[in-house]
Amino acid sequence: MSFDGLVDRREESQNGNGTSNGVVRPSYSDRRLRLNPNTNHKPESYEDMKLEFDPTVYSSLERHLPPSMLAVGREAKVQFMKEILARYLPEGERTRVQRHREYREKIMSNYEPLHRELYNIHPTTFFVPSFIKAIGDNTIESFRSIISEPSPGIFTFSMLQPSFCELLLSEVENFEKWVHDTKFRIMRPNTMNKYGAVLDDFGLEAMLDKLMDEFICPMSKAFFGEVGGSSLDSHHGFVVEYGKDRDAELGFHVDDSEVTLNVCLGKQFTGGELFFRGVRCDRHVNSPTQPEEFFEYSHVPGQAVLHRGRHRHGAWATTSGHRINLLLWCRSSVFRELKKYQKEFSTWCGECQREKKERQRQSLAATKLVAKSMQKWNLTSSLNSTKVTPESDQPKAHAYK
Repeated sequence: MSFDGLVDRREESQNGNGTSNGVVRPSYSDRRLRLNPNTNHKPESYEDMKLEFDPTVYSSLERHLPPSMLAVGREAKVQFMKEILARYLPEGERTRVQRHREYREKIMSNYEPLHRELYNIHPTTFFVPSFIKAIGDNTIESFRSIISEPSPGIFTFSMLQPSFCELLLSEVENFEKWVHDTKFRIMRPNTMNKYGAVLDDFGLEAMLDKLMDEFICPMSKAFFGEVGGSSLDSHHGFVVEYGKDRDAELGFHVDDSEVTLNVCLGKQFTGGELFFRGVRCDRHVNSPTQPEEFFEYSHVPGQAVLHRGRHRHGAWATTSGHRINLLLWCRSSVFRELKKYQKEFSTWCGECQREKKERQRQSLAATKLVAKSMQKWNLTSSLNSTKVTPESDQPKAHAYK
């Protein structure tokens, strides 16, 4: 079966519409964000403000503000950052976010967690020792010591303790039972999965945010800096379920993320391999797959796969048993803003790089052709300028008598 046709974009489930409230505020749109974060700047806390995004998003984004904005008041900074965020989140989408917040609050005010120890991160009980040590050392060498890179840009490593997997599976089952018993209508993780649950919606957002900030960001900064890996500031965390009476497979798609963490939680199953088909930008998302871009990966409980969100992939059918995976879509608002000013060729899209190399090859070939033509022309001109007139063509001397 070929997967070089149309590629879906797997996004969060959405609902709701909105209209502008007509409020006019001063604009800071003429000021650009810094490409690299100001690590010497200590951002303000936004925990006490009622904002559209998690307060940590604003704290993270503040490090990228232009120097002229760092000296202004907190309200002005917030206004500037709201305008930046609004460029890829229109008014209707912001209304949807508000409705989603209300939906989430309704769940958390009624759902009783089964394992409260899951709701705060505990590294020694969540992660395997090798992963904790590598993150603690925080060097390329330490990361390389625990990971495998079976195909360019796809990193696999042991991450979760079996006991944590069991606890999280138990919590998800408890949540699904509550949903069934109360007949509460929940949103599914994304537009392509009909089964599974959004972990952020029933209280695990803070834990997953810390997981991203303290454990995934260091690796993303090392391996995915060119796609926003060093400025991740928000996430979408969920579980997906495959098997009998669940989703069977997952079609060819790209994720709505800059970096994706995918960890198998269990249980017993066969099939369900991930297949990858190369990294693509929006312009080339449906371009053909090159032979070197084909790769398949078999899930192992507790083992993680880390890859770019734009790395095209899918999942073959789970042929028996029940497979559940934890997904963390990590996003960078800074990268999404800067991507608007992207040059003709992106550095991370496989097809962009092929086009660039082909253009360079054609340019070099054309240059060589011109040089060869000039050399031939110069040689011809040189021969013509030194040509000796044959004797028969020389004027004859006449004797006058």
